[in-house]
Amino acid sequence: MLDLKIAGGHVFDGTGMPAVRADVGITGEGIAMVGDLARESAGQTLDASGLMVAPGFIDMHSHSDWRLFGNRRAESKIRQGVTTEVVGNCGFSPAPVSPEFREDMRGFALYVPPGMDFSWVSVKDFLRRYEEEGLALNVAQLIGHGTLRLAAMGFARRPPSAKELATMRGLMEAAMVDGACGLSTGLIYAPGSYAETAEIVEIAKGAGAAGGFYASHIRGEGATLLDAVAEAIRVGREGRLPVQVSHIKAAGRAHWGRVGDALALIDGARAEGLDVMADVYPYTASSTTIRTLLPDWVLEGGIEAMLGRLRDPATRGRIQADMATGPVLARGLEWSDIMIASAPSHAEIEGLRLDEIARSWGKDPVEATFDVIQSEKGRGNIILFQLDEADLRRALVHPRVMIGSDGSSLATSGPMADGKPHPRSYGTFPRVLGRYARDERVLPLETAVHKMTGLPAARLGLGDRGVIRPGAKADIVAFSRESVRDLATYEDPHRYAAGISHVLVNGRTVIKDGEHTGSLPGRVLRST
Repeated sequence: MLDLKIAGGHVFDGTGMPAVRADVGITGEGIAMVGDLARESAGQTLDASGLMVAPGFIDMHSHSDWRLFGNRRAESKIRQGVTTEVVGNCGFSPAPVSPEFREDMRGFALYVPPGMDFSWVSVKDFLRRYEEEGLALNVAQLIGHGTLRLAAMGFARRPPSAKELATMRGLMEAAMVDGACGLSTGLIYAPGSYAETAEIVEIAKGAGAAGGFYASHIRGEGATLLDAVAEAIRVGREGRLPVQVSHIKAAGRAHWGRVGDALALIDGARAEGLDVMADVYPYTASSTTIRTLLPDWVLEGGIEAMLGRLRDPATRGRIQADMATGPVLARGLEWSDIMIASAPSHAEIEGLRLDEIARSWGKDPVEATFDVIQSEKGRGNIILFQLDEADLRRALVHPRVMIGSDGSSLATSGPMADGKPHPRSYGTFPRVLGRYARDERVLPLETAVHKMTGLPAARLGLGDRGVIRPGAKADIVAFSRESVRDLATYEDPHRYAAGISHVLVNGRTVIKDGEHTGSLPGRVLRST
């Protein structure tokens, strides 16, 4: 007898094929049967009549590393149908940690749950914490280059010594043994921005030798976009490992239209025999930390050193003079393009643009920005309205571009409901299915599902996930083709998506009839 039967649905198998009418039978954690199972008995049956049944969605680019400790139910993601999050992106992962630079790591973290310590050292010890108390979904862990640099040399703004470089590579190799799936960089963020390409290649070799891949928030997404994509490809070529270009985009109006050129570079690398792919989120605004508005030299020595420079009038003047050459404002953004997403010390400004805040405070926008960075100790977040809809659509339809939210597991109540974060944390996957596939027909629904399932599973080396077939793990979502949609907006972001009826993780029901069951069957996934 089957443990569970999902009956009456139309099944997308995750390979990009159209849906077919079929039932799905589950025994334990796995899929046992797919087909007409009317005569098969089951301990429990989920009615999927009128629903589309698909493999659970894989969020290829997530920042839930810390949030999952404060929200093990993973509300905003599991309610989108996400059953696996790839964490540790953009050069930051919570492990490994060097005792010498432990406090630098604490300051580097974007969010630290109350009571959370940094007592672990190895990736193995950290990953164990994910599973000790349970998770609603699975996680696959990337190791941040910025974290490796912090562990080896702190916030030093210089090339590493031979010993420091060997330490970073050794930590990368140990992390792969401990269960990591690859290396990530955030090359507009200190300390990753201090690294030259050769340094990254050497560390990437340690990931590649163990079967990992390289995911990069590239060094530039504006004027230097193509050079930055070429650098990521070079790391893959010389490091001998697959490449994932994170949240591919052309930032700033002057650079709109160049996503097509970036995709052409990826196509050329693939024609050369290199395994290069990318991911994208379905919005025309990005989000990052407010400290990213500063020139990267300001963060040399760490967060406390940065705050000290902002307190010094002479250095503050130098920072203001250099602001236009920083990693964000160099794209030509106006202050009206930048919205405060989180600033707990000044909750009244969340949701406002920096030009509005400056006027209300009677200050220059740069001075207002400095004040917010100081009050939040560098942890505030911003939303940047800087992307082009046509570029987004070019990326969505490219056959080697998958979906990644660039968001976190949040919730509509409690501390996870603070601020006005980017709506992508709540709406990415239903937005692709509803707006872009169903309503605007930018891509077929079966293709959209493939970009959320089979394609990222292949990138992660997860041969038993991302597909619906006998022998695969039972990570499954059932959604309404007619009603699936994102409801979160920039003004009102804490809203769960609509149209997601059932979600199973490792054979256990986490979302049933649209409601969270409280089940926590997720685990750390290791590539095969």
